[in-house]
Amino acid sequence: MTSFILLSIIIAYFSVLLGIAFYTSRHSNNESFFIGNRSSKWWLVAFGMIGTSLSGMTFISVPGTVGLSLPGGAGIAGFNYFQVVIGYWLGYFVVAFVLLPLYYKLKLTSIYTYLEGRLGVTAYKTGSLFFILSRTLGATIRLYLVIKVLEKFVLNDMGISFEFTAVLILVLILLYTYRGGVKTIVWTDTLQTTFMLLALIVCVIYIMHSMNLDFGSTWASMQQKGYTKLLQTDVKSPVFFLKQILGGAFITIAMTGLDQEMMQKNISVSNLYDSKKNMISFCFVLLVANFIFLLLGGLIYLYAGSKGITVMGDDLFPTIAVKSGLPFFITVCFLIGLISAVFPSADGALTALTSSFCIDILGIKRRKDLSETRQKNIRLIVHNGFAVVFLACVFFFRMVDNGSLIDILLKMAGFTYGPLLGLFAFGILTKRNTSQKLPLLICLLSLLATVGIDILNNPEWYEKKHVLSHLSGVSLSGLSTSIFHGYRIGTELLVINATITFLLLFLFSKKTTSKTALTL
Repeated sequence: MTSFILLSIIIAYFSVLLGIAFYTSRHSNNESFFIGNRSSKWWLVAFGMIGTSLSGMTFISVPGTVGLSLPGGAGIAGFNYFQVVIGYWLGYFVVAFVLLPLYYKLKLTSIYTYLEGRLGVTAYKTGSLFFILSRTLGATIRLYLVIKVLEKFVLNDMGISFEFTAVLILVLILLYTYRGGVKTIVWTDTLQTTFMLLALIVCVIYIMHSMNLDFGSTWASMQQKGYTKLLQTDVKSPVFFLKQILGGAFITIAMTGLDQEMMQKNISVSNLYDSKKNMISFCFVLLVANFIFLLLGGLIYLYAGSKGITVMGDDLFPTIAVKSGLPFFITVCFLIGLISAVFPSADGALTALTSSFCIDILGIKRRKDLSETRQKNIRLIVHNGFAVVFLACVFFFRMVDNGSLIDILLKMAGFTYGPLLGLFAFGILTKRNTSQKLPLLICLLSLLATVGIDILNNPEWYEKKHVLSHLSGVSLSGLSTSIFHGYRIGTELLVINATITFLLLFLFSKKTTSKTALTL
């Protein structure tokens, strides 16, 4: 009976999404799909973007990190992740006051069109390709995590397989995004963000109540266990607070300001002033939401300790919500929150990837020989194609997963968004040009160099994740120690990658006075 009720709730939830999609996609066209006809309300975009930014990774992994051990025996992680969140918050101001004015000034549909006017066609295609790679990996690892949790804690009891669930979820996403695109997901993301935040708040309040705690006593108990520790002051640590804040700021600049998915929603707002309001209000709400997720993390570790539950990391929150004997309505809240967390990141990514591939790689907006109907048919083929790619990536992550995934996500961001950040920084901050054929080669070299630096800096991490076997041999570990003297690279990996890209572009460039040098 319980399984049947849960399945009925999931079906009802999807029915609501499909109803919204049907209503919002009426009279839609390609402009509706790509940029929502530039008619989105700023407050609607701001609220919906919370769900896109948080995702299932935040819903599951961030609470789970609170009680985990830090690298190098530096104690419990506690609120360490909030250092990165502070960096995110700072980065949103750069996006609002540097990048958004540039995009509106040039009236861009794809933000990578800027690179074409500034550095040429190859830079334009390179920026788009790196976005496609970055967003595909990022969205599918988030999607995989949620399907994994659904399978382990809900669907196994119903006899529903991981593979069937993955296919079904992607089909449902296709159904409500294939016509309306941005015009639809602005509304569906708002609904899903509402459910996710409500589920979060209900879980926090109930767990507090079940332990006879108020906020003050909860905080005191968490302090006693070391869960509220925020600043890490060891300079060599990968979680040193200045590195975390700096890395977080650049992650936001790259993963929001240089990301077609996030910017596609922002530039769908009718004017720059409202788009800035969207970004600034969004970043303050995000700060509070992440704090509540960390508070939930401390609470569930306290609850687990009181009940003798030894599970940690990504599995802790699902275990407590579904398997620990809490009331059924908490399980329902958790399930709805989890589903609401996965869709804003997956549907927006699928739409943005379709837009970027159609506009940047295929160039359908520039081709005068393509009618509106022909453009739409191409868009649908690409949309379905990316759904298949998503499915393949989800199955790949299932094969290689061996634990907490949030550190993998941040590392992948450092590798793939770094060249994108370097390209835009070079275009905006200098008045130099390089050979049109060089940007792709330089970005690939930067990516390879950054991977090599990270492997050398932290060979044990790669062996632990089974990415490369038998990597942390005596010689490599010893070489790492002699070069870095115990210094561990953390979120600043993205900055290192972007810096290498920027320096290589600068080295192989010359000053120009051309009007195509679209700097700020």
